[in-house]
Parts: sequence; structure tokens; C-alpha cells
Amino acid sequence: MTYKAIETILNHRSIRKFKNQKLTVEQVETIIEAAQYASTSSYVMAYTIIGITDEKLKEELAAVSGQPYVKDNGHLFVFCGDLHRSEQLGTSEQQNAMQESLETSEQFIVATVDAALAAQNAATAAEDLGLGICFLGSLRNDINRVNELLQLPDKVIPLFGLAVGYPDHQPEQKPRLPLEVVYHQNFYQPFEKQLPFIQEFDENLKSYYAKRTSNKRVDTWTAQITRKFSNPIRLDVTPFLKMKNMNKK
Repeated sequence: MTYKAIETILNHRSIRKFKNQKLTVEQVETIIEAAQYASTSSYVMAYTIIGITDEKLKEELAAVSGQPYVKDNGHLFVFCGDLHRSEQLGTSEQQNAMQESLETSEQFIVATVDAALAAQNAATAAEDLGLGICFLGSLRNDINRVNELLQLPDKVIPLFGLAVGYPDHQPEQKPRLPLEVVYHQNFYQPFEKQLPFIQEFDENLKSYYAKRTSNKRVDTWTAQITRKFSNPIRLDVTPFLKMKNMNKK
């Protein structure tokens, strides 16, 4: 038996080069509808999706990102954590009463998870339509600038983008960590038990980088992760969140 959704998910790869062809209104609306049917914490639906159709605005966002495919794609979505809408539902007295809750790390997590679940549904729907996608955490390279460009009110934060379009290349699929590393039964497995599988994965990834058709290099997952966390980035995100009255408590 063939399960099309699983086949689509397991065939995923990030697309960073798109054909010069815009998505139709029907395609965009289908992707958004799929996003809306993701699970949501307590029915809050604490996210907003902003579609970027203004070419000048896409250029500004691409400048923040540093990636050309933020501008050159079929459609660009920006996923935002949104607690502003919930706040505005109340009277002035109710809004005051809600502040302590809305400013907590718990509600920040709720908004982030809600947005991520919606985005993954959107990505799967797009790929099911024969399109390619790439998630864009690089929009947080200057989160204050993105906030300004998108005119986001208090308690709305830009989390990441999603570029969607018709693929203009077919990159090899990058390997993932072994099941034994990411799936633990009943309790967290000590790192020492994970390490042999990680070492085997490092060798497989090294082989993948050496054989792929573009951007060949000598590298391992272990080396990538230690490099990444040895160089702190986007240190403006924490004060930005507090400025937006989120994740304060």
C-alpha cells in the first residue's frame, strides 16, 4: 500500500533555486488552508502568516537574509507568532488581566509551536502540489528590521520565512540522524549510548558531501554543530522579544 503523504514527506529536500513562475491564487490559498488545519494549542491559533507580494519588500527581506531565493521564488510566506490578536479580543480591564499570562515563556512557546506546526503543514501541502520549499530562519538576521518592514504590532514576532516555488534544481537529499539518536524509549538515553550512532552518521555524511554534485566539502555533523554553537549569533533576538512584551517571565 502506498501512502502519498508519507511519500511526500520522505522525499523532502530544501530548494534554493526556483523558476521564474509565480504561484496561482488557488495554490496560495490551498497552502494556507492546509496550514490552518494543523494542530493548535487550546484552539488559540497563535500565529499569522504574511504573504509577501511586493517586489521591493521582497528585496528588503532578501537583504536581511543574505539569500537570493528570498526574493526569487514563486511566493514568500513569513510565519509570525501572534498573541496580539488574543489580547485585542478583551476589554481594557480584560487586557490588563491577561498581561501576566501573555508575557510568559509558556505563551511564547505556544505561539512558536503553533506557527511551526502550521508551517510544516504548509510545506507538506506545497510539496504535495509538486512545488519546492525552503524554510528561512535567516530572516532573523535583523529581526528588528523585519519587524519594521512588516509593521508588526506588540506581541507579534517574525519567526521564519517559507519560500515556495517551482524547483529549478534537484539537490541530493541530505541524510538525517539515525533513529537510535532521535528516538528514545521511556527515558532519555545517555549520550554515550548515542555516540556510536553519531560517529557512524558522521562517516556517512562525510561520504555524502564528497559525492554530491555541487558544494563538495570535507565535513561532519559533529564538526558543524560544534562550529555553530561556538559562534553566538542573533543576540538581538532576546531583547527584541522583551521589547515586544513576549517571553518576559
